[in-house]
Amino acid sequence: MQIFFPVMGYLVGAIPFGLVVSKMVGVDVRTQGSRNIGATNVNRVLGKKLGFITLICDCLKGLLPMYFAAVLLPESETKEMVVALTGVMAVLGHMFPVYLRFRGGKGVATGMGVFLYLSPLAIAISLVVFVATVALSGFVSAGSLLASGLIPLWLYFLGASKTTIAAAASVALLIWLKHHENINRLIHGKEQSWKKKKSE
Repeated sequence: MQIFFPVMGYLVGAIPFGLVVSKMVGVDVRTQGSRNIGATNVNRVLGKKLGFITLICDCLKGLLPMYFAAVLLPESETKEMVVALTGVMAVLGHMFPVYLRFRGGKGVATGMGVFLYLSPLAIAISLVVFVATVALSGFVSAGSLLASGLIPLWLYFLGASKTTIAAAASVALLIWLKHHENINRLIHGKEQSWKKKKSE
């Protein structure tokens, strides 16, 4: 029973909502923009409405599997760990979806769903960090990296359990690893800025 929920988390996380949404309007989001199936690229290619729908769906992929695991699993010493692993597996599913030959998104929205389950207050603090970073730097990727990377720190100060902090740190690490190209472009000053795009 315990292995069922992490597997379910992966399979739900692997559902490519960004691709589903884009296909509904006759577009393959994998061929345009950054060619990513995530909400940011859907927003860039198809507009804010469809981008927002994708964001919500991808977020729920991280939140709901953990919620159902927490509700349906009987109380045990390992329950917290299984619920946390379910969230991590949902993020892995989004990043490496079996339905798309393991070519997925970068995990920010799905990770946000996991963080939201772990601590709404921590995600609220990091949301402020995200908005401030993007507003000041112009880089969405920088905001995503900083906001996700600080979640484990907020959880520590909020007195979260070691299991919760470990799950958040794992998700943050996965997000950073998936953003390696963005990090390289940021270092070399080649990352696309929404400020520059807006001024053009």
